[in-house]
Amino acid sequence: MKKKFDTNVYKVNVDAGFTCPNRDGTLGVTGCIYCNNDSFRPSSCRPSLSVTEQIHNGISYLGKRYRAEKFLAYFQPFTNTYAKVEELELLYKEALEEPSVIGLAIGTRPDCIDEEKIKFLESLAKKYFILIEYGLQSIYDKTLRFIRRGHDYRKFLDAVALTQNRGIFIGAHLIVGFPTETREEILSMADEVSCLPIHFLKIHQLQVVKDTPLAELYRKNPFHTYDYEEYLDLVVDFIERLSPEIILQRLFATAPDDILIAPRWDRSRHQVNKGIEQRFIQRDTFQGRKFRAFTLSLSSSAKN
Repeated sequence: MKKKFDTNVYKVNVDAGFTCPNRDGTLGVTGCIYCNNDSFRPSSCRPSLSVTEQIHNGISYLGKRYRAEKFLAYFQPFTNTYAKVEELELLYKEALEEPSVIGLAIGTRPDCIDEEKIKFLESLAKKYFILIEYGLQSIYDKTLRFIRRGHDYRKFLDAVALTQNRGIFIGAHLIVGFPTETREEILSMADEVSCLPIHFLKIHQLQVVKDTPLAELYRKNPFHTYDYEEYLDLVVDFIERLSPEIILQRLFATAPDDILIAPRWDRSRHQVNKGIEQRFIQRDTFQGRKFRAFTLSLSSSAKN
């Protein structure tokens, strides 16, 4: 982003008041079993304020703290394409009216996109940086059923296919550590994602937070969650197998202490970032190290 825009670009969080088909009764009413939006939504990001007010508040804060000058309006909580195109157009264009906003990042579900919406985003992408972030969570249908996601992996693949080659950047979110998956199954997701036309990836550990169905399952039958040292090794192993062409936007999650049940690492964001960096140094490794070996191995096998 810095190379593209000659400066750092920061995300300004926006809550436009969307809901989710997993909450409004279309697919369910409780959401995915892990979902508590308070675990990642900034306090300044509230739908009681207009899009313009939220953006101005965010720009004011980020400008003072980081001397930021350019921003993406990040439509984050819940499902931000879950409305008619006419409504989306009003919200997105309101955000883009701010001169320092150079584009949009839109968090959504792969089952809440269609040709009409993609065509609209494609038109915006001719002038602005447009990133659509699809909540993948897992490539395994058994896990998607466990978390009551409401769609299968094929739906994600269909959404990516619909979005690619339209001038729109594609992001994906993965959660690692579901009790339905082995460690090798988790690492195999890096191989799978590396073969897809994805530009950005967010990965983080499964967190059990209060006021979720997952918290109730954990209370009744506690399952394994990754402790700090375990996760450092897991995330480095994962990134070794990930294509070096994919840009990583997030490597871990930090839910607020007052709602976090497990795992509790008792470390700041800076400390976790530093821990991951140090683990890469200790192991003398890098993103894509085993992806390259895997590709060469496949090539060699084909020749033989």
